[in-house]
Amino acid sequence: MAKNRMMTMGLIVGNRGFFPDHLAKSGREEMLKALEKAGMDVVALTPQESKHGAVETREEAKRCADLFKRNRDRIDGIIVTLPNFGDERAIADSLRLADLKVPVLVQATPDDPQKMTIAARRDSFCGKMSACNNLRQYGIPFSITSLHTESPASPEFARDLEWFAAVCRVVTGFRNLRVGAIGARPTAFNTVRYSEKILESQGISIETLDLSEVLGRIERMKDDSDAAQAKLAAIQKYVDSSNVPKPALLKMAKLGAVVDEWMAATEVTISAVQCWTSLEENLGVVPCTVMSMMSNELLSSACEVDICGVLGMHALRLASGTPSALLDWNNNYGSDPNKAVCFHCSNLPKHFFRSVKMDFQEIIAGTVGKENTFGTCVGLIRPEKMSFARFSTDDTSGAMRGYVGEGRFTDDPLNTFGGAGVVEIPEMQKLLRYICREGFEHHVAANLSTVAASVHEAATQYLGWPTYWHASPNGVC
Repeated sequence: MAKNRMMTMGLIVGNRGFFPDHLAKSGREEMLKALEKAGMDVVALTPQESKHGAVETREEAKRCADLFKRNRDRIDGIIVTLPNFGDERAIADSLRLADLKVPVLVQATPDDPQKMTIAARRDSFCGKMSACNNLRQYGIPFSITSLHTESPASPEFARDLEWFAAVCRVVTGFRNLRVGAIGARPTAFNTVRYSEKILESQGISIETLDLSEVLGRIERMKDDSDAAQAKLAAIQKYVDSSNVPKPALLKMAKLGAVVDEWMAATEVTISAVQCWTSLEENLGVVPCTVMSMMSNELLSSACEVDICGVLGMHALRLASGTPSALLDWNNNYGSDPNKAVCFHCSNLPKHFFRSVKMDFQEIIAGTVGKENTFGTCVGLIRPEKMSFARFSTDDTSGAMRGYVGEGRFTDDPLNTFGGAGVVEIPEMQKLLRYICREGFEHHVAANLSTVAASVHEAATQYLGWPTYWHASPNGVC
């Protein structure tokens, strides 16, 4: 599985002359240690470039902005630390002049009640309000820590830094995103329609590939080609396919090789694929295993050409660093109002399963024949905490919108086919009413993590997408 690269944070240390500036020196050092402990690289002014490596004057703000601009391609987010009150204008000017358009986290260090003399008092509690007020005046979006004041060395800040890093990954991962639409939307799935123009206005481009081109390239690919044989070996290593006919495996391998080559050539990061039922009728396999492998390698892939569905998958995987799946909100689970069955045929990544094997697709087999539907990944989802997300283009308002939340996959018994699990979500009936009233799709992205807060922050604060946070601990919608 691919790993996330080391993150780099820009650091702005606030200082204000008539407050103890030795606090700026020690505060900078404390924050650098905290970021190093979190495994992050840092871009910050040195004590040789400004007083204590902090920002207080207009000239220091310009130096800080120039430093950030020189490292624009490295910086994922910016930390504003306030070891004393800080100069709110210098902080805001640094961000405005740098114009990186990355997430910003504002942190303030708490005072010690035993050190409240003029020589040691911080007043960061108050200074944070002034800094945030100026950022709002400047039109610079920002995030704040869970507690108003937190020490850089505290466990609370360590958790907030982890949350903020996930926010940064989501925002960076959606910048100039290219999504592959492989095939046309199945006629029977009006629910997955979307607006390319709205997505383009958000910096998300769609690259299309007609299935006729895919099938033509597969037909021209020799059975013993390096690409086909390498993909065949990867498939057999990935999932138990011992009961699958060898001709079907070779077809899947060629399909995977063609898609891999096209994605690399077009610089596409994630994809959505037509399945129902063109590939079965014209190629004789389902694409599920090929898509499962892509998602497991953090290259999220959604079925039924659900472009907006794969955006939710991508957001969750960016936040967590682990694979996402696209599921149906599919069945009630007995009479428990907070439980439901989530299901797909399936192309779930191996990461989701208790155990998994390759089999045929039982639903489509009744139409096109069992022999044309090998390639599904079958098994139960392992018990684990989960986050869910759905984003959509709202053509009426010309904007993006979405919802996020968290729950858990349970170990409740379930005797069914495909890839499935029982999910338990607090106040689930409220969520289901919201989905229906607002006209959201029956597909939802899921991830075995607890990152709804990070995805919500990225969507609402930085991407500008109104997003409902179901059962939010902070009451945020």
